Amino acid sequence: MIIAEGKPLVEVAGLIKDAKKVLVVGCGGCVTVCLAGGEKETGILAAELRLLRKKEGNPLETVEVTLTRQCDPEYVDMLNKYVTDDVDAIVSLACGVGVQFLAERYNKWVVPALNTKFAGGTVAHGVWEERCGLCGECILYKTGGICPIIRCSKSILNGPCGGSQGGKCEVNPETPCAWQLIYDRMQALGKLDLLMEIQPPKDWSKSRDGGPRKVVREDVTIDG
Repeated sequence: MIIAEGKPLVEVAGLIKDAKKVLVVGCGGCVTVCLAGGEKETGILAAELRLLRKKEGNPLETVEVTLTRQCDPEYVDMLNKYVTDDVDAIVSLACGVGVQFLAERYNKWVVPALNTKFAGGTVAHGVWEERCGLCGECILYKTGGICPIIRCSKSILNGPCGGSQGGKCEVNPETPCAWQLIYDRMQALGKLDLLMEIQPPKDWSKSRDGGPRKVVREDVTIDG
């Protein structure tokens, strides 16, 4: 899932300092799971913005809505009845994708309330770790399900750098050496022979370096 965290209140408030009425939009997807942009967080942010503006002697009216997802047009359209002429700005508590979808859909000043961090998962209550670099060419079957692009601090594809000590990364001693993890996993699986295969240079054209990416499933498209 996409992991995000809230921007400082003063930063968000500064982005809408001239607005009299704002629509504060939460997202029921990834940012709800990571406790950054769900219905609860949306209500808290709206209340904090109102209190801050009241303290400044510049009252703010807020309308709060939480969509199932902000990255899906059919859910974004549910905002139509809330995006009225008197709404001066939209504050989005979604990842960067959701912010862009709202900005494309409505002719309104749309500002992000979150900073999008990475694609990862839950490793403990309240703790999330990056696990995928969205590189577009997955080789996890060759590395025991451990991503060398993200979990190796140097994104090395063909074995450790030689600087790790005691199974810890030289960049950060609190970080496990990804290639030690890969070796241990492949040894347990009885597949160490796969590590002898030379991994060719990464084709970064399949990643973000190749420009904005798109996936088209012709079997589910309207014209398909």
